[in-house]
Amino acid sequence: MYSLSVYYGMIGGPQVIIIVVVILLLFGGRKIPELMKGLGSGIKEFKNAAKEEEPEEKLDNKK
Repeated sequence: MYSLSVYYGMIGGPQVIIIVVVILLLFGGRKIPELMKGLGSGIKEFKNAAKEEEPEEKLDNKK
């Protein structure tokens, strides 16, 4: 019984294929690269902002 409950939260191969097909139908093949480019730049900006915050926190802790 326990082993069956573990599998409910996992995403398998067929589920990933269905998700990809639905995304392709919703956004189309031309729009997906633009979405991924925007997502990548957003992640990059987030990482840069996180790196900028670290030195300020270290300076505050020294005071």
